[in-house]
Amino acid sequence: MAQNVFPTKNNLINTKKSLKLAKVGYDLMDKKRSILVREIMQLMDDAKQVQSQIGEKYSEAYSALRKAYIEMGNCDSAASCIPIDNSIEIKTRSVMGVELPAVSHKPSQLKLYYAFANTTASLDAAYEKFNDIKELTVKLAEIENSVCRLADAIKKTRKRTNALGNIMIPQFEETIKYISNALEEKEREEFSRLKVIKSSKNK
Repeated sequence: MAQNVFPTKNNLINTKKSLKLAKVGYDLMDKKRSILVREIMQLMDDAKQVQSQIGEKYSEAYSALRKAYIEMGNCDSAASCIPIDNSIEIKTRSVMGVELPAVSHKPSQLKLYYAFANTTASLDAAYEKFNDIKELTVKLAEIENSVCRLADAIKKTRKRTNALGNIMIPQFEETIKYISNALEEKEREEFSRLKVIKSSKNK
């Protein structure tokens, strides 16, 4: 880069401004990366807690469902009576410019939609357990999506930070050194020339 810049005072001033801006950008990117890493670590801790809870709940729910299948033979007709849950609302929150989902779910009062004549209590228990899992599933989906987005943002931020710290800033510093040396050499030459002229005049 230094070889492509003509050594003038104006270019030296502009390059010093660019270097200062690059260093500010590097500091900001580094702080952003630290904040994003802290955020993702917190979310991963939350995910572990939710996963441990949800694993146990799903195990209980599927166990109850297996029992219902054994007693009833087929639960498809009862399952088709359950309406789709449309109470999930997705908003976003911003963390250092990264848009993360904020999912909310309004738990509704448990209501049985199928007939009691051809069903058993084990199906009611399975339905109740799967209904309880919805809140945890919504929370886990929000956390995992946020972790993926943060990981992608951290990767991009690290690339930009490395580009500034390992490429741009050293190039600007090299250019400043090149221009400064060239200007100093030029000043020495000018000083020597003026000295020779002065000496010639005195003679």
